[in-house]
Amino acid sequence: MRNDIKLLRVNYLRGPNMWTYRPVLEVWLDLGELEDLPTNLLDGFTDRITKALPALGDHHCGVGERGGFMQRLVEGTWCGHVLEHVVIELLNLSGMPTGFGQTRSTSTRGVYRMVFRARDEQVARSALAEGHALLMATINSLPFEVEAAVSRVRDKLDDCYLGPSTAAIVAAATDRRIPHIRLNDGNLVQLGHGARQRRIWTAETDMTSAIAEGIAGDKDLTKTLLKACGVPVPEGRAVKSAQEAWDAAEELGLPVVVKPSDGNHGRGVTLDLKLRDDVLAAFDVAQRHGSEVLVERYIRGNEHRLLVVGGQLVAAARGEVAWVLGDGKSTVLELVELQINSDPRRGQTEEFPLNRLNAASDGVILLDLERQGLSVTAIPEAGRRVLIQRNGNVSIDCTAEVHPEVAHAVALAARVVGLDIAGVDVVAEDISRPLHEQGGAVVEVNAGPGLLMHLKPAEGKPQPVGKAIIDHLFAEEENGRIPIIGVAGSRGTQTISRLVAWLLHLNGRHVGLACRDGLFLGTRRVERKDSARWDAAHRLLMNRGIDAVVIENSAASVLRDGLSYDRCLVGVVTDMDGIESLAEFDVHNEDQLYKVLRTQIDVVLGEGVAVLNAAVPRLPEMAELSDGEVILYAVDGKLPAMAEHRAKGGRAVFLQRGAAVLAQGQSETSGANVDALLRRFAVSKRTISAEVDASTVLAAVAAAWALNISPELISAGMDTFVPALPGETKA
Repeated sequence: MRNDIKLLRVNYLRGPNMWTYRPVLEVWLDLGELEDLPTNLLDGFTDRITKALPALGDHHCGVGERGGFMQRLVEGTWCGHVLEHVVIELLNLSGMPTGFGQTRSTSTRGVYRMVFRARDEQVARSALAEGHALLMATINSLPFEVEAAVSRVRDKLDDCYLGPSTAAIVAAATDRRIPHIRLNDGNLVQLGHGARQRRIWTAETDMTSAIAEGIAGDKDLTKTLLKACGVPVPEGRAVKSAQEAWDAAEELGLPVVVKPSDGNHGRGVTLDLKLRDDVLAAFDVAQRHGSEVLVERYIRGNEHRLLVVGGQLVAAARGEVAWVLGDGKSTVLELVELQINSDPRRGQTEEFPLNRLNAASDGVILLDLERQGLSVTAIPEAGRRVLIQRNGNVSIDCTAEVHPEVAHAVALAARVVGLDIAGVDVVAEDISRPLHEQGGAVVEVNAGPGLLMHLKPAEGKPQPVGKAIIDHLFAEEENGRIPIIGVAGSRGTQTISRLVAWLLHLNGRHVGLACRDGLFLGTRRVERKDSARWDAAHRLLMNRGIDAVVIENSAASVLRDGLSYDRCLVGVVTDMDGIESLAEFDVHNEDQLYKVLRTQIDVVLGEGVAVLNAAVPRLPEMAELSDGEVILYAVDGKLPAMAEHRAKGGRAVFLQRGAAVLAQGQSETSGANVDALLRRFAVSKRTISAEVDASTVLAAVAAAWALNISPELISAGMDTFVPALPGETKA
């Protein structure tokens, strides 16, 4: 038996990091004796692991083509690398497709850092635990139930990750480069940052009115409002007793529908009732599912769900009646399991377009069986068709078939109720004809409609409903972003951050600042403690009152948590100091530190600017990593890097006769009085937290210039900046 691989440290990097732009789970592994046993020295291992996980043969790995990982297994690779691929494959099998992973050795023999893409921390930890157990069982030729492991990861996915409807909206936002933040353990998600954010809760938005939701939840009130505006609805009324239900049925004319006034998902709805006993029984069923019971005229036709977003029809699905066919041997309950619930489209969770039917306890199903002279234990004769469920099976896409007048009617229905996103239920024999021609009607308007029937229809073409919702929330030119300025390094970075925040404040912005000197909202310091941390910065991005954010990032915070934002408008890197404090992260030299600090430049937007200290030899190399423009700064404007950059038309900031000079190409503009500001810092040195030099001030000037703040305002801002820290104010 081989000794277990030890998991020394497991860390969730929640934002862009030295490995990738996306969140990852970073695992420090000690292979122990397995350091001397690559896969080609473990007898039969490759056959056993690929038998357990056949799709490993498709993994590309470093070879760069299908089968690359298999080649590595055969030639010999280390078990930390194998664990990476095993975990990725378990995530793939569980329904969370993942492709990214890396495994690298550390300075300690046998210890590796392994990372893999992790959309959700708890799901990733579950996959890691199962992958670790599977790998050790395979190494030691022990049995392991792969399907059970995948099921456990899938259960964690169902418990912890976004539902499919929310995930589709978030994916559409990502396609438009709109950032998102998950605000709870469920489906409440912020799209965008600060003052430009919007919020969704599954298919509800921050524009969804509570009054409109209340109206939609009251089917009788909804029907009254729709009727008043000319939307065709079935006649009906609320009743308080079974006898009153029968009286209403006779008054309306048979057949009728009996349903709860505030139910959902078709629960408690019994259709096509023609007999008194059936109406009385249906009343009892409906009463169990709602606070009030409605009796309505029965509308002939198929059930349809039409999705309206922002006043426009974007998708439609048609329902089908669920039947079973008797075989003369099986009970109705057995036939339901064999012929209906065995359908792979049916399941208990939101990822399935159709629900499993619980025929033994569903009152509507039992009532419909009774009307056919059957029960769940009855054995229908061979060839007999037995109706099981009339509604609730909406899953056939029919978007292209909807008549324009029907589309207008459902859009009007949503508008009358007041919902920006609505699922409008329509009963019609032919959705391609106007409702008034066939006696069709709108029977319900629903807030927070499910999207899965449109995303994964049982039949037909999926509809881009997530995109429709994003386009409803954000105009074409909007991306929900506010200016984010990230300042990375260790030399004067908190002062640079404070200076930039002050200049943004003077420029009319509502600024949030997270740095070592505290957490600031505008000019108020709301927390005194070191706030150059992921959680503090994240709080600023969630604040609706902020329209610009300045965030200080140390190398340690990037290694510990990653960046708190996906992209930034301006990224500043000041120095390559502080290596000695990073030993716990196995960072011991400049090459390693460079990989960490480049993260700040990697995330600069295409329309953004990277600000780099030209006096630090390695930093100008980062210019080629920026998707946006580059501004170099240094006290000495004659440095070769500065001269070369200006020769290409680039922007640079340097010191000349005590003032900052803003240069582009051969053009130069004199700006802020740096010496005067340094003298004020010197006077205030007892009340500030860091030593400040000219390079620190020039970095702030360069960042402000990158934000298109005018040289005149930069100069005025430096003259009015107060170095002393403000007192603490409670938020």
